[in-house]
Amino acid sequence: MTTPGLPLRHGDEGSAIRDLHRRLVAAGFSDVGELESFDSDTERAIRGFQASRRLVEDGVCARQTWAALIEADHRLGDRMLYLRAPMTRGDDVTDLQQRLGGLGFDAGYVDGIFGPYTEAALRNFQHNQAVTADGVVGPDTVLALGRLSGRRSGQKTVTEVREIERLRSASPGVAGRRLVIGEAGGLPTVVDGLAKRLRLDGAEVLTLHHPDLSTQARTANEWEGSVYVGLTLATDDWSVAYFSTDGFVSAGGKRLAGRCESQLSSSLGVDIPATGLRIPILRETRMPAVWCRIGPPPRVVETAPRVAEALQRAITRWCGRPLDDSDR
Repeated sequence: MTTPGLPLRHGDEGSAIRDLHRRLVAAGFSDVGELESFDSDTERAIRGFQASRRLVEDGVCARQTWAALIEADHRLGDRMLYLRAPMTRGDDVTDLQQRLGGLGFDAGYVDGIFGPYTEAALRNFQHNQAVTADGVVGPDTVLALGRLSGRRSGQKTVTEVREIERLRSASPGVAGRRLVIGEAGGLPTVVDGLAKRLRLDGAEVLTLHHPDLSTQARTANEWEGSVYVGLTLATDDWSVAYFSTDGFVSAGGKRLAGRCESQLSSSLGVDIPATGLRIPILRETRMPAVWCRIGPPPRVVETAPRVAEALQRAITRWCGRPLDDSDR
């Protein structure tokens, strides 16, 4: 479902704003201001919703925020869930994945996307609970999940544990790694320079120059990369984001973001903090991933070789030690 006129921002009026307010109220943000006017109250509500969903907090309802508002409409049990094309997204899927992962069934990343890993975990759960193992979340499956509410196999979901195990057992160093480096426009020199450096170190590198980040994620997954590093120019709100949502944090992504934070901040002379977000490029990649919003643009362009060198150091150090001590 889409709405006309995106992005919606301060000063806009009309029926689209009324629909936006309805969705914000349904998501728990009731102080939205005038019914058909995007005012300061609306902007505060949008920022609050974005913060709750670990999206970029800009107070503007663009495509990512609108999609998150639509997903927020769904609660587990409201509709049948099953594997379909395009894959179903929503808060009900997120809830399902969190419950399955907490019970020891590997549903993949807690990304709110009902994909093959979620279906396989669901069938295993249904078989375990003597429910028809049809891969469909219907009333019987919801009841079975409800009976086990509150039980967890551990503090981390099985997907988090398996990511940590894969990283712990991987050979240290860059050589032989399948690395994906992407940009959505404006940074081809940095990406190509970084790829050249990493190839000289013995890595296999796939470079992606495409404005659609879902396409980049799909290509990276099909290539079976071991890590994804994405770059974009930004005038402000610089950051290095890794995937984090309620009930799931990518340990490898968080560690890599910390490495990139240190190297990029030093190279560009500005603060570029690591932060946990749930933006689509991080949700859709099936590997440790970071998304770097770097700037100021003139400085990045002028010092492109130095930026590439900084990222090379960050990736190299991460490959040598991809986990924090607490995850070892």
